[in-house]
Amino acid sequence: MFGPLRRAASPCDALNGVRIQRVTDDDRPWIADTIASTFASTRVASRGRLIDDVSQLDGYIAELDGHPIGVALWLEVDGAAELVAIVTTYRGAGAGVALLDAAVEHARDAGWKRLWLITTNDNTDALRIYQRAGWDWIGFHRNSIEQSRVLKPEIPTLGQHGIPIAHELEFEYPL
Repeated sequence: MFGPLRRAASPCDALNGVRIQRVTDDDRPWIADTIASTFASTRVASRGRLIDDVSQLDGYIAELDGHPIGVALWLEVDGAAELVAIVTTYRGAGAGVALLDAAVEHARDAGWKRLWLITTNDNTDALRIYQRAGWDWIGFHRNSIEQSRVLKPEIPTLGQHGIPIAHELEFEYPL
């Protein structure tokens, strides 16, 4: 589903007409709705830490024909950042890869020491995209979702493709 029409100018064009721009306050309502519909709330649990409202984080938004179709949000700490949410609502346009590329370019420009992300074992489509985009799979955190469910009980037991959600997988982009 498309949101309202958005700004026309974009600093970064990607494949298939997808445009990548920095998130603005005008984007926040769409981001909050999209994150909540994807993750059951705007809260994200990662490696034993809870981020209360990821829709308020910095990041990039992907647009197609002036409509938002994806978002990548990060949390920066001490010269490094975790990509805590990457969501696309329109498959096949290349928005996910364009968002990943924009985050990597930003990380390099900002001089970050590290850029990483955590996903769950059921997220098989994303696992393929991350590896194709040059992200290294650097960690497997067995049964760590149990701890995350203590912080965020709305994490379902079954995920994509009916796969039980149990483990966190850590990826890092070599900067």
